[in-house]
Amino acid sequence: MKHVYLLWYTYVDETLDGGEDVMLIGVYSSRELAEAALARTSKLRGFSDQIEGFEISPYEVDTDSWKAGFTIV
Repeated sequence: MKHVYLLWYTYVDETLDGGEDVMLIGVYSSRELAEAALARTSKLRGFSDQIEGFEISPYEVDTDSWKAGFTIV
């Protein structure tokens, strides 16, 4: 299996619909590259105020992630 690593940042903002904003910072070919990106990004304005908002998640490529339909309510 081949994985990529997604670096996400989530922060709470009550003025937004749903109360939070989720940003995809980048997609990396290894966990090490994602961790290096986290280290760089966490020093930037805004991100440095709330570093607990970062998450690295592995994602399998060449696989259907949504295997069922959906219903609109």
